[in-house]
Amino acid sequence: MRGKLLCSLIVVLSLAGCSQSVNGSSSGGAEKVVEANPTKLLDLKEKTFQTNVNLINKLNGEALATISPAEYKDEAKIKAFVKELAKKVDQPMVPVKLDGKGGLTKGQNRIVLNEEKAVEQIKGIKAFDKKIELPIEETAPNVSAEAVKGISDTVIGTYTTTFDSSVKGRSANIALSSGDINNYVLGPGDRFYFNLITGPRTPERGYQKAMEIVNKEFVEGYGGGICQTSSTLYNAVLNAGLEIIEVYNHSRNIGYVPVGKDATVAYGVKDFKFANNKPYPVMVRAIVGNGSLTIQITAAPQAVKS
Repeated sequence: MRGKLLCSLIVVLSLAGCSQSVNGSSSGGAEKVVEANPTKLLDLKEKTFQTNVNLINKLNGEALATISPAEYKDEAKIKAFVKELAKKVDQPMVPVKLDGKGGLTKGQNRIVLNEEKAVEQIKGIKAFDKKIELPIEETAPNVSAEAVKGISDTVIGTYTTTFDSSVKGRSANIALSSGDINNYVLGPGDRFYFNLITGPRTPERGYQKAMEIVNKEFVEGYGGGICQTSSTLYNAVLNAGLEIIEVYNHSRNIGYVPVGKDATVAYGVKDFKFANNKPYPVMVRAIVGNGSLTIQITAAPQAVKS
C-alpha cells in the first residue's frame, strides 16, 4: 500500500514538472521566440537587380554599347552619353549624282540617332531588361531615274561671281570645287553638305595654295578660293528658295558677293548645308569659264509646272 502511494506521488510530481515547462512558468525553462531582423528585411526590400543592358542598332542588330542602368540615373549624364553615342551613329546624306550617260550614281543614306527618344528609353529601363533597340532613323536619297528626266531644262535659281583668272592657284581651286558639286541631284527632303561633297583641301586631291581669310587676315593656304564656290552656291540656293540648314559669314568683306551674302567654309569646322524643300527633285549645276563662276539650281519643267 505504501509502495503504491509513493508511485502515485512520483507520477503527479512528474506531470507537474512537464506542465511548468510547457507553460513557461519555470524560471529555468522560458520559451525562446525567434524574431525577424528588421535590418535584414530592409536590405532585401531595397536590393535592386544590377544587370547590364545592351543598346542595339536596329539597322544591323549589333550592340553599340553595354551599360549598367544603376550608373545612369542622372538625366544630364544620360544626355551626355547619348550625345557621344550619336557621334558613332550619325551619317550625313550624300545625294545622288547625274553621270555623263544620264544615269544616277549611288548616294549615301542619312542615318541619325534620335537623341531625345534615346534619353527617354534609357531613363525607362526596367529591372529585367536585357537589351533595347535604339531609335535610329535612316533616310535614303529620294530620287528615281524617271524623276530626273529633263532636270537641267528649267533654272529655278542662279548666281554668278567673277574672279581673276590670271591667279592660277585660286582659279584652279574654284574650278576643282565647282566640278565636285556639279550635277548633284536632291530629291524632296534630301540634304547637301558642301564639305562632305568637296572633301579635304589637300595637294593630293589637286588643291593649290592661294590667299584665304584666317582670323580676319589674308594668308596663303591650300584651298584658297573655295569659299567663292560655296558663296556662289549659297546665293543660287537662296534665289531658288531652298532651305538653308547651316551657313557662316566671313570675318571681313570678301568683295565678290554683297556683305552678309557669303558662305565661308573650313573643312571639319564650318560647313554650308541646305535641303531641298521642293516637292520635286532639283540639281546643282556649276559652270566655270572666262573668270566667272555661275551656279544654277535646275529642275524638270513638268515638275515645276505641276
